[in-house]
Amino acid sequence: MKKLKIDKYTFFSALAILLMVCIPLILFPEQGEAIINKAFKFITHNLGFMYIWEGLAALVFAIWISFSKYGKIVLGDPNEKPEFKTFSWAGMLFCAGIGASILYWGTIEWAYYFTAPPFGLEKGTWLAAEWAATYGIFHWGPTGWILYSLPALPIGYSYFVKKKPVLKISEVCRGVLGDRVDGVLGKIIDVLFMFGLLGGAGTTLGLGTPMIAAGIHKVTGISQSVGLNLLILIIVTVIFSFSAYSGLKKGIKVLSDINIVLMLIILAIIFITGPTLFIIKMGTTSIGILIQNFVRMDTWMDPVLNTGFSENWTVFYWAWWTIYAPFMGLFIAKISRGRTIRNVIGGSVLFGTMGCALVFVILGNLGMSLQLTNALPVIEMLSENGAPETIISIISTLPLGNVVVILFTIVAIIFLATTFDSASYTLAAVTTEKISGDQDPARWNRLFWAFSLSLLPASLLIIDGPLSTLQTASIIGGLPITPIIVIMMVSFVKVLRKDEIEGKIKITSSENNRSCA
Repeated sequence: MKKLKIDKYTFFSALAILLMVCIPLILFPEQGEAIINKAFKFITHNLGFMYIWEGLAALVFAIWISFSKYGKIVLGDPNEKPEFKTFSWAGMLFCAGIGASILYWGTIEWAYYFTAPPFGLEKGTWLAAEWAATYGIFHWGPTGWILYSLPALPIGYSYFVKKKPVLKISEVCRGVLGDRVDGVLGKIIDVLFMFGLLGGAGTTLGLGTPMIAAGIHKVTGISQSVGLNLLILIIVTVIFSFSAYSGLKKGIKVLSDINIVLMLIILAIIFITGPTLFIIKMGTTSIGILIQNFVRMDTWMDPVLNTGFSENWTVFYWAWWTIYAPFMGLFIAKISRGRTIRNVIGGSVLFGTMGCALVFVILGNLGMSLQLTNALPVIEMLSENGAPETIISIISTLPLGNVVVILFTIVAIIFLATTFDSASYTLAAVTTEKISGDQDPARWNRLFWAFSLSLLPASLLIIDGPLSTLQTASIIGGLPITPIIVIMMVSFVKVLRKDEIEGKIKITSSENNRSCA
């Protein structure tokens, strides 16, 4: 097999920028936090409408291309069957896309909305409770998963249909930018993507670690400390490094399959032994509210009261989904060989939304029920003890509390491992000059980025630095990603129309002839 060559410019540029930005944050955390938070406030309050518009545009584009004639195109050869079975495919995109964050926010996000609800509602009321149970599902729902799936379309089309052996964001901007993607402009696009992914993924690893530490403390009695957090980081890094070394089919696929099964077991235990009737009633109510008010929630910017709810939550989430979108697009494209454009969008939105909704309905409503019945002062604990300890305390109230905490902690570890496994795989692919459809990036390259992802959160844990600072920095990094996604979509449509006119693709109404010739 031909030896894979590293794109040295992209490789070292991304690493250099990451160090230049992050080292000052580590050395001067308070000053860095102040500067970045000011920039974050300026961007969300003055440019937040751009993210809202982006979400709406992505939704419209996804509906159009799914039901257009192009929706039948297969990402691969004509009549090619999907490389991965649906269960494994859905598991990989779900685990890579949401990681341990779904366990974190799925359990306690409602509490923030309950105490500071949208639409000027009074906090702590029944209306606040119903909207609190709804907004988490909305923020982790269709709009976010559409932002994830859209970049996969031009990447998958270029890689599997046009047979271009390049897995780079810049390559699929060629329809608009032309040969300029082969020069400095293309390199800048790829480096911006890598920097955003390193910052965002590193923060997720750092935020998930204290939650895992709280679970270990609850079961074993080991005191929570910087040392325990670092040990967890090392364990997670070893797991996803081994998986990254093993490749897609032996690594990420196996971890994802295991994690989905364990997650379903946890949710089943909570549903059966927890407040079952409340979960059913509030779950039904919140989904009904979401269906009735989806357009309102997707366009609400609070122009009169200016409470900051839209900027602090919806804009924040759309920016967060955006910064991960190119990464997830690359990853979804890589695992979607043999699937149609319609299937990629529909499957991502359906499985992603259903999975997230299930977690929020069961885990979130467990916590809300404890608060409303005064069985556990969740909101008070969240204010005094922080999210990680509060989350574990909520899980511990179940009849099989310690068993569920153990499973919960294991799932969180595997979730982190699969997220960073796929992230290191993607970073290695982007820094490879050419890579064919049946190849994986070089193992040393995958391992390098696997360990690089853990360096920053490890450094912040050692100095007890503010992880929120890097999270904010990564959200700011999403700003240049937004126009890149727009360019990708425009470029994709231009390439499709050009190939159709030139006879390079044949689109018929027959499902047996649904791809490129």
